[in-house]
Amino acid sequence: MSRNRIEAFSDGVIAIIITIMVLELRVPIGASLQALRPLTPVFLSYLLSFVLVGIYWSNHHHLFQVVERVSGGVLWANLHLLFWLSLIPFATAWMGENRFAPAPVAVYGVVLVLAAIAYFTLTRTLLRIHTPDSTLAIALGKDFKGKVSIVIYLAAISLTFVRSWLAAALYVLVEIIWLVPDRRIEKRVAAS
Repeated sequence: MSRNRIEAFSDGVIAIIITIMVLELRVPIGASLQALRPLTPVFLSYLLSFVLVGIYWSNHHHLFQVVERVSGGVLWANLHLLFWLSLIPFATAWMGENRFAPAPVAVYGVVLVLAAIAYFTLTRTLLRIHTPDSTLAIALGKDFKGKVSIVIYLAAISLTFVRSWLAAALYVLVEIIWLVPDRRIEKRVAAS
């Protein structure tokens, strides 16, 4: 299977994930701006997740720009990632509808950390079938951002029952870290 097929399939799944999330946004009853106020937590959780899914889509795209070959293990690792991403609409809706209550914020964090682990697993699976001097291996390097993201998510999950807004702030911090696609990959693609 070519990398293009994996990218196309992943793009389709991610598009569906975003569609499901936006369908969770309900139209308020009433025509005044005040009618929107109760939807603020729902919208904020949607915004957080939309940016997160966009970051995964962008970085997945950049990652596969330097992939030379795929294997059965890569297919399964990619499906593993897509599984955890597919749970984001559920976790997002639960968190937003319950105004960032501790349990939903913790479950959201569990989904995020498992998605991060799945992405890290995908990169390690790809590295196993590429040479150490491949563009992919050089571009990924030690993957500090991937490792630190997992640590921050774990810290956020532990904070949810102390102050759930601190956990949400840490989720935003990880998004800020990843907002710009990995420049190492962009530099390697530009040099090729």
